[in-house]
Amino acid sequence: MTAAETPDETTAVLDTTPADADAAVETIHREMTAFARRARASAGRMHPQLSLVSYTLLGHLEERDGRRATDLAAHYALDKSTVSRQVSALQRAGLIERRVDPEDHRVQVLHLTEAGRHILGQVTESRRAAFRERLAGWPEEDLLRFAAYLERYNAWPGGAPDEERERSALRDTYR
Repeated sequence: MTAAETPDETTAVLDTTPADADAAVETIHREMTAFARRARASAGRMHPQLSLVSYTLLGHLEERDGRRATDLAAHYALDKSTVSRQVSALQRAGLIERRVDPEDHRVQVLHLTEAGRHILGQVTESRRAAFRERLAGWPEEDLLRFAAYLERYNAWPGGAPDEERERSALRDTYR
């Protein structure tokens, strides 16, 4: 089988049958499911107070220098009540705080506290170390290709054929 040299090229020549492609899609599905399960399971080992979804929300708040809860729900395709429960738990733990939006005083924006930044930094470093350990034997070319494939996969702009089913899968992944 020959394929394009880089994953961002739009053309690829594949010597496969439809059955081979179907088997590859099934393998991708199985492996991504295993990845999601492993990520959820390892989150508790990284920090007992920080679930995978909490870690993800904290990271997003840090990247964006704060966000409204409704923005988080929309970004992650999660129900507002799910985000509200997560936000309440993070606030009770002292990891985030609500601040009045200076541009619209009716709106509250979620921001990390110093404790939130500290824990996020600790967990981020632990996760990076775990990834480095797991990928230690990989050649640099494989790492670069894998990173590019993941970016390409996650950048796909199309919607799922059944958006509710996709949202349900996301909710199950991040609970």
